[in-house]
Amino acid sequence: MKENQASFTALSVAYMRAYHTMHEIPKIFDDFLAYDLIPEEKRALIEQHLIEQNVTLNQQLNHSEYAASHSDQTITSKSLMQATHKYAGFFISRARYAEDALEKAVRQGVKQYVILGAGMDTFAFRQPKMMKHLEVFEVDHPATQEFKLRRLAELEWEHPAKLHFISIDFTKESLVTALNSSSSYDPTIKTFFNWLGVTYFLTRDEVFTTLRSITKIAPAGSTIVFDYIDTDAFIPEKSSPQMQKSLEYLRMIGEPMITGFNPSTLCEELASFGFSLQENLSPEEIEEWYFKGRMDGCHAYEYGHFACAVVK
Repeated sequence: MKENQASFTALSVAYMRAYHTMHEIPKIFDDFLAYDLIPEEKRALIEQHLIEQNVTLNQQLNHSEYAASHSDQTITSKSLMQATHKYAGFFISRARYAEDALEKAVRQGVKQYVILGAGMDTFAFRQPKMMKHLEVFEVDHPATQEFKLRRLAELEWEHPAKLHFISIDFTKESLVTALNSSSSYDPTIKTFFNWLGVTYFLTRDEVFTTLRSITKIAPAGSTIVFDYIDTDAFIPEKSSPQMQKSLEYLRMIGEPMITGFNPSTLCEELASFGFSLQENLSPEEIEEWYFKGRMDGCHAYEYGHFACAVVK
């Protein structure tokens, strides 16, 4: 992300969740608060970006009929729907996956919930029943977190007593230090870590550093759920033209994806850091779990995986 600016990606992901909640049936994930978190001027910018990206991609992929009909890149309900369906599936299904796993962990006695790279997450305001059982920690880049706190103040949302904000630049600071700086965080209690939309924006060393940190600040039995991109996405000979153009677009807006993982070696890599891999969902499995039978064009992401691991 750009220095001293709230992550545009974080705002766009919230927009995807909001759009899905407002327009699509059946709902995979109901984030009925996400729309309010995005200021009107940001919504318009996101919508324009979505359509421009979609038109450009289709032009480059020689979808001439689509590109011609949308060549002016104006925002219409049809063009916005087509653009959103293309990209939203990954974001809404991963949110559903993480919160389903969290609900199970809470039933098993987890008392702390840490959201790494929280962005515009609305859990603490949307799930009052689960909040009764959890201390929640939103950990994010200072610029993005400052933007969110300003927006919460503008909306005059009541701040839950058990919600804590911790700012950190993952590329420069230690997660151990950041969490230990909060008097509310207890490193002896089983904790659930939600790490969505982050790994592919970091280097491998930065990802591994965060994983090692979790084993130092959370006891055995603690859980982490994260998403990742298959290494094939970054290899031109193996990557689809659409994926290559998406990577190019993210580089253009200053938030490039740079890191992927091999699904076949992930178990071994996590074990070396003290984790036991419990689930490692492929795009095909995600499609089967969340999108089977849908007719609205919403699908799993072709190189996106979801993983769940437990501290040994």
